[in-house]
Amino acid sequence: MTAPFEGLKVLDLAWVVAGPVIGRMLADYGATVVRVESSLRVDTTRVMGPFPGGKIDTQQSGLFENCNAGKLGMALDLASAGGQQVARDLASWADVLVESFSPGQMQRWGLGYETLREANPGLVMLSTSLMGQTGPYASVAGYGNIGAALAGFQQLVGWPGQLPIGPYGPYTDYVGPRFGIVALLGALDHRRRTGEGCHLDISQAEAGMQFLSAQIADFSISGRVVEHSGNRDPWMAPHGVFACRCDASVGAIAGGPPPREPVVAGAYPAWVAIAARSDDEWRAIAHLIGGRELADDPRFRTLADRKAHEDALEALVGDWTASRNVDEIVESLQWLGVPAHVAASSLDMVEDPQLRERGHFVGLAHPKMGTSTVEASRYRLSGTPGGPQRCGPTTGRDNEYVLREMLGYGDDEIGSLREAGIFK
Repeated sequence: MTAPFEGLKVLDLAWVVAGPVIGRMLADYGATVVRVESSLRVDTTRVMGPFPGGKIDTQQSGLFENCNAGKLGMALDLASAGGQQVARDLASWADVLVESFSPGQMQRWGLGYETLREANPGLVMLSTSLMGQTGPYASVAGYGNIGAALAGFQQLVGWPGQLPIGPYGPYTDYVGPRFGIVALLGALDHRRRTGEGCHLDISQAEAGMQFLSAQIADFSISGRVVEHSGNRDPWMAPHGVFACRCDASVGAIAGGPPPREPVVAGAYPAWVAIAARSDDEWRAIAHLIGGRELADDPRFRTLADRKAHEDALEALVGDWTASRNVDEIVESLQWLGVPAHVAASSLDMVEDPQLRERGHFVGLAHPKMGTSTVEASRYRLSGTPGGPQRCGPTTGRDNEYVLREMLGYGDDEIGSLREAGIFK
């Protein structure tokens, strides 16, 4: 069976998350992806972990593995003239180049698109950065947490009356690649039909803004600025995460580790997310919690009523969940057709039967870890299934193979470059 991207050659000059995730998607479906990095400026994901046993080791980062599984690895000092020449040779070999440096850096290295296309007119180059390659904010530095702030997400997450806390992590690092891969596929189709390459400019912040289109449209009509409101939703009530009873069954897994214990006295180790999308779903919850009396309570009869008395509503639901086990709550509510699920921990995710059935976590042989666990492809293609075939590269793992087999360098040329110290 031929993989969809078999024969596609990709030079991955990106780092951290937003760029490398694009290369990972291509590698999952058969592309030959050469990931270039340098120990002189260690990729941020290599020092973020998680690490086996909690001991920092740049060659055993779980985050780096997840973003780079399936790729070939090359160590190359792009600040050197020799390293830049090797990069130009790789760009001539490649069909696709992905980079995520600050705008202007590729040009300073002599690797700008206009330069590279002279030798390779069909090259498709994708640049991903916080704010794009042009404009007054193009040079703004930072990671996806800054992108989330620029896109408006930081202001929307938090509790009313308190400081906004923003979504967890570098939000736009995970949004941008989803737009980038679609744009890249369109460019490859154009290349297939015309032979022409192109330069794609992906702004992480602008990609993130697409998920706030409703709020932007509302402001354009009403002038209303959306504020952070905790877990509440304007169209659902109750809508939140509620603490559950702490007992021996919480977190207990057959054959697994012992149940979780509260971190401090009175703390809850489990939480449940509950959402009522309609008046009928609320009545189902109400019958379960307090019988017909609660179901007929005029304070909660309609969405408008429930929003007007939301503090009292959440207190009732919270009191009910606090005395019950999370699995009992989830099973009862889901049986009634009400959306409910445990707020999953890392352990819950690994043991989740849905994720297990779909093979979401994949173990790959690794020279230092023994086994590297990464996420499978996010897409399930029936005719051409894909996924990572090997672990992410240790720094410079495939230098010899790339130089000799792919670029055709000989012993003298490799030796000269090695003496110049460019393979770092």
